[in-house]
Amino acid sequence: MTEASRGGRAEGHRGAFGEFGGEAGGFIDRAFREKIVLVGVAVPAQATTAVEESLGELARLVETAGADPVHSVLQRRDRIDPATYVGRGKALEVRDIAEQYDADTVVFDDELSPAQQYNLEGILGRTAIDRTTVILDIFAQNASSTEGKVQVELAQLRYRLPRLRGSGYRLSQQAGGIGARGPGETQLEVDRRRLLRRISTLEARLRGIRRHRGVQARRRRRSAQSTVAIVGYTNAGKSSLLNALCGAEAHVEDRLFATLDALTRRLDLPGGETVLLVDTVGFVRKLPHEFVEAFMSTLEVAGDADLLMHVVDASAADCEGQVQAVREVLEVIGAAKVPELLVFNKLDATDGAEHLLAAHPGSVAVSAVSGAGLEHLTAVIGDRLRAAAATAEFVVPFSRGEVMAGLHRSSQVLSETATGDGMRYRVRIDDASAARFADFRCPAAGNAAGADGGDC
Repeated sequence: MTEASRGGRAEGHRGAFGEFGGEAGGFIDRAFREKIVLVGVAVPAQATTAVEESLGELARLVETAGADPVHSVLQRRDRIDPATYVGRGKALEVRDIAEQYDADTVVFDDELSPAQQYNLEGILGRTAIDRTTVILDIFAQNASSTEGKVQVELAQLRYRLPRLRGSGYRLSQQAGGIGARGPGETQLEVDRRRLLRRISTLEARLRGIRRHRGVQARRRRRSAQSTVAIVGYTNAGKSSLLNALCGAEAHVEDRLFATLDALTRRLDLPGGETVLLVDTVGFVRKLPHEFVEAFMSTLEVAGDADLLMHVVDASAADCEGQVQAVREVLEVIGAAKVPELLVFNKLDATDGAEHLLAAHPGSVAVSAVSGAGLEHLTAVIGDRLRAAAATAEFVVPFSRGEVMAGLHRSSQVLSETATGDGMRYRVRIDDASAARFADFRCPAAGNAAGADGGDC
């Protein structure tokens, strides 16, 4: 096959998968399963085994997106080639491999710059895309809620904007009138302006969603109801664990990014408290920054939570690598300071949970399928939340029944004793709720009692 013209696929090659984002809504209709060649590069700072594992994960991503990986190419280089990512010689070799397998698309394990993608397509004679494209395509397939679809479309448009290609003056709009003659506005400029308008509209919609979530978070804080956010690597079993703990009906499937939309359920703890358990979208290595920016309204629930339940697939080949990848994303979204509870799931599928528990003191091992360890997990969640809440004492006059009821609603009452001035309460309570009852707080707890409070 002769080399295609620069910037285009060889004639006769299909490309439903490769025509990423071709539709206005960004959703892709596949009439066939494409054959995909995968390419990864290991630079000196990276171990070959780590790149091999990353390519294996990329193969799973491609399968999830609806295509068939037929061959993988791993190259060692001193540095990434700025023009073609792999160098022209290796690109020609990849082209020969793609022709041998009659592959429709070549997928690269790292994000390609617009120039690299343009140059590679000219050499390969077929579509060249990257891991980011595959992940965004999976999001487009799995988003079901209105919010999820808006977030996916925004991520796609932000990725597509710098990769717009036009045909110059050939597609220009002719301007008329004195002083306005000339080639006019190119189609590329029209497309860029249209994308920018759409991005602005979607960003405004997401700002509204974030404001609504902020109102909900303030209501939760006023009600003193704790929130536990379930975070973790994709396909670690987060939704299965939510179903097992709360009897929820979250969608569960053995595939990457099966769940994109946040789901909240109530969980009753052994101590009698009720907390909100929130399932979040899974993370993955080399998560596109477009994803993090677009999904910030969903991911912020992790930063606002009282506890992060970090679910890890105990049967995964690289548990530690997945834990680190999740923590890197938590750092980006501002949730790294939230207390974390490591939960090693899929205990039924591995015999090596003991060394994971030993390596991470305070962690818990469970099986969402068999139910093993779930009672211990709920007890540990309760202990962690209670330990994070401050202890305070209040004395409330007998005539202030509404204050007594408010304390019971807003805190965990550890003890209550009748005194000559009223009821004396010792409670676990967060700072925001404690401020509401400052007039009744005992001096021993840090504040002087107010005029309405009893003698502590």
